[in-house]
Amino acid sequence: MEVYAIIRSGGKQYKISQGDTIRVEKMTGQAGDTVELKDVLLYADGDKVLAGKPLLPNVRVVGEILGRSRGKKVIVFKMKRRKGYAKSQGHRQSFTTLRIKEISVQ
Repeated sequence: MEVYAIIRSGGKQYKISQGDTIRVEKMTGQAGDTVELKDVLLYADGDKVLAGKPLLPNVRVVGEILGRSRGKKVIVFKMKRRKGYAKSQGHRQSFTTLRIKEISVQ
C-alpha cells in the first residue's frame, strides 16, 4: 500500500512518494530550507484516491531543498541557407534538487 501524489512544479508533473529525491525547475531558498508544494493534482493511499479539479487544497506536500545544479549545455543554432546568416547560442537550465519529507491530508 503505497502513498503517492502527483504534483505540478515548473510546468511539469511529477509522481512522488515520501523519501523520493526529485529535480524540479529552479526554486527560491537555500540548501536545508523546507518548502511546501501547493500544486497537488492527485493523492493516492492504497484504495483511497483523491483527484483535484484541478488542485487539491487539503493535501500538503513538504520537501527539503538539497541543493541547486545546472543541466548540460544545449546549443541553439539558427541558420538561413544562402543568406549568410548563422547564429549560435548556448543555454544551461537551472534545477533545484528536493527530498520529499511528508505527504499528508489535512
